Amino acid sequence: MIQTDIFVIEYKLHGEQKSFIIRAKEMRNLDAWQWVSYDAGLAPIPNLGRPPLKVVSKPHAERFGVTGV
Repeated sequence: MIQTDIFVIEYKLHGEQKSFIIRAKEMRNLDAWQWVSYDAGLAPIPNLGRPPLKVVSKPHAERFGVTGV
């Protein structure tokens, strides 16, 4: 059985505090920024079986008001 952990990701979008919970095997800073971009509506959620979409960088997300991930 694959071991997964539960992560609570908190961030601010235009100064408003937001958070969500995600289950994953691992969570790196880059992964957290990518999931925040999905939650904030900055990036489309990829379809299963399709090639992965371009990763949203921290500076790109910050331009749209995301901070404090």
